[in-house]
Amino acid sequence: MSPELLGLVLLFALIGCIFIGFPIAFTLIILGLVFGYIGFGGIVFNLMVFQTLGMMKEETLAAVPLFIFMGHILEQAGLMERLFKSFQFILAPVRGSLYLGVLLTATIFATATGIIGASVTVMGLMAAPVMIKAGYDPKLSAGSIAAGGTLGILIPPSVMLVVLGPVLGVSVIQLFAAAIIPGVMLSGLYIGYAMLRSFLNPRLGPPLPLEERATSYMQIFVEFVSGIVPLGAIIFASLGSIIFGLATPTEAAAMGAFGATVLTAAYGRLTLPVLREACFKTLQTSSMVLFLAVASNVYGSVFTRLGTGTMIANAMLAAPVPPLVMMALLMGVIFLLGWPLEWPAIILIFVPIFLPVVIGLKFDLVWFGTLLAVNLQTAFLSPPVAMAAYYLKAVVPRWELKDIYRGMFDFMILQVIGLAAVFFFPEVALWLPSVLYK
Repeated sequence: MSPELLGLVLLFALIGCIFIGFPIAFTLIILGLVFGYIGFGGIVFNLMVFQTLGMMKEETLAAVPLFIFMGHILEQAGLMERLFKSFQFILAPVRGSLYLGVLLTATIFATATGIIGASVTVMGLMAAPVMIKAGYDPKLSAGSIAAGGTLGILIPPSVMLVVLGPVLGVSVIQLFAAAIIPGVMLSGLYIGYAMLRSFLNPRLGPPLPLEERATSYMQIFVEFVSGIVPLGAIIFASLGSIIFGLATPTEAAAMGAFGATVLTAAYGRLTLPVLREACFKTLQTSSMVLFLAVASNVYGSVFTRLGTGTMIANAMLAAPVPPLVMMALLMGVIFLLGWPLEWPAIILIFVPIFLPVVIGLKFDLVWFGTLLAVNLQTAFLSPPVAMAAYYLKAVVPRWELKDIYRGMFDFMILQVIGLAAVFFFPEVALWLPSVLYK
């Protein structure tokens, strides 16, 4: 068997093991070592050591645990609750005010944390009871919370973009700048849809009853200032310092994590159990991402050395289809992979396989990275997996899963519209980086 065919067997063996349910990271390492030993002997062990050391020397990845820690600490500070409460008070007389409050809160909070599970869970816990009491439509309510919570995967500082940058070989700072306009555009689509439906059918989102409104303008002012000003400082310390070139992503993540800790202490929420829980969740998530990064690097180096990646890239480039059609096919495959797999597996395993094709077609890698991020966000809202639905169902058991799915489906269509806008109009992603980093 030729090395290229052996690499194909390696690829199908990986896909089979994933669908059977084997742990992905261990599967990657074991398959890489076994097929590497068959293909080119004991040198595979040296390859594993050097690839592991090379990955661990990637300084940008140090930002991953710091951004994750910042997100978990901010979750404990209660800032999202304060922000939502202030929007609830300000917008109370407006039809669909809670939809608007949820989506504005999720958009602003996405710039401080990129943890989808935490965002959807906290939004569900604080917004769903108010929505149910006010007689809001369960489907549209669930869709708003789930869609708003997934913005954290796209809007910087996103952990996914931090991991994606080194894989594509592009600047994380440019990826951050490129993702801002698509993220805000998607948020605008969500808000416009929810408010239009509430305007056309007031029963879907009536104004809040008097008992749910603020008792004075001072109460509105205090809630808004206490919710938005500290969060704005954290956002500037992390995202602002990156975008304006004042700090590297790792330095900005460290400042953000420190600021979030100080802020949590200032609100009297920083206790030993809270700190322990945040550290434990950070260790869990970052260990999963970084261990998977090492494992996929070993697997990818074996796959590349066997020559299968080059063979697949050449075959795809030789296909008699226009470049945009080939890119659309790649996006379709990535969308389907988003059903059974989490984003780290897709970025670290499959993106390196597709990358030579993208380079061969001469597409801008920053645009491709942004397109990929929007696509993976879509997968979080797409049945049959749609992890956001399960996060929401866990905290709002009163809502039926079919209603949650139905509500998410409408927002998934909006997501596809946003994806098409980035696909057909690359300047949506590339304009801001071109202005900031000429």
